[in-house]
Amino acid sequence: MSLADLPPLREVIARHGLNAKKSLGQNFLFDGNLLDRIARVPGPLAGQTVYEVGPGPGGLTRALLRAGASVVAVERDDRALPALAELAEAADGRLRVIAGDAMAVDAAAEAGRGAHIVANLPYNIGTALLTGWLDTEAWPPWWASLTLMFQKEVAERLVAAPGSHAYGRLSVLAQWRTTAKIAFTLPPRAFVPPPKIDSAVVHLVPRAPMADASAARLAALTAAAFGQRRKMLRASLKGLPGALEAMVAEGISPEARAETVPVAAFAGAAARLG
Repeated sequence: MSLADLPPLREVIARHGLNAKKSLGQNFLFDGNLLDRIARVPGPLAGQTVYEVGPGPGGLTRALLRAGASVVAVERDDRALPALAELAEAADGRLRVIAGDAMAVDAAAEAGRGAHIVANLPYNIGTALLTGWLDTEAWPPWWASLTLMFQKEVAERLVAAPGSHAYGRLSVLAQWRTTAKIAFTLPPRAFVPPPKIDSAVVHLVPRAPMADASAARLAALTAAAFGQRRKMLRASLKGLPGALEAMVAEGISPEARAETVPVAAFAGAAARLG
C-alpha cells in the first residue's frame, strides 16, 4: 500500500477506536488542505527530517510525508500505534514511530541535528516542550525550525510586543534569539472534538541572540520581573542580586514595569549578570 492508497482518517479513527482523549490534550485535524498548509510553513521538506510530537491517527504525519520529509514521530497513546504502524508500512521507510512520552524522549538524539520540529502539540504539554527547546544553552540549537500549533492565546504571547497585554516571559524567551511569527489561525470547528478557543500555527527560526546571555540567567531575570508584573522593577527585582543595576545599565528606569521593557534590554541585563 502507498500513501495515496491509505483510507481516510475518519475511517482509521473509527476502525482503531481513536476517539480523542481530553486527558491527553487531543484534538484531531482532518482537513487535508489545512494539514498540507501546516507542512508548507517550514519551507521545502523534501529530503529533510521532521520531528513530530503527538501524531495521533497520523493526519499531519501524512502531510509531512506527502511533502517529502522523513518523520520521527513520538506518540504516548498506545491506541494510535497500530494506525501509525500502517502508515509506516506505506511510507517506504520514511516514518519511524517512537512509543513514549515526548517529555522524556531525547529529541535531539532521535531526530538528529538540523531536523525541523513540526507538531500539533497536545495542549497540556505544549508550552513545557516549547520552553525546553528554547532555553537550551547551546546555540544555534539542534533543530532548524519550529512549526507548532498552540492555543491562540499562547501563540500571541510568543510574538507579543512590549506594552501589550500578552507580553511576558514567553515573549522574551522566544524573541531574544529566534524570529517568531504566527503563520495562520484555525477556528475550533477545524478540529474534532472542537476546542473552546481558536488555535494558531507559530513558526520560529533560530537567529543570533540579541546579547550573549545565559539562558538560565535570562530565565531567572524574567521570572523575577514578571512574577509581580504590576510592580515596578525596583520592587520585583529586589530578590535578585545585581538585577536592578543591570537593568539601569541597559537604560531602563527602576520605576518601569516588566511589561514595558524591550526584549533586548532583558537580554542585555541577563548578559551583565554573567
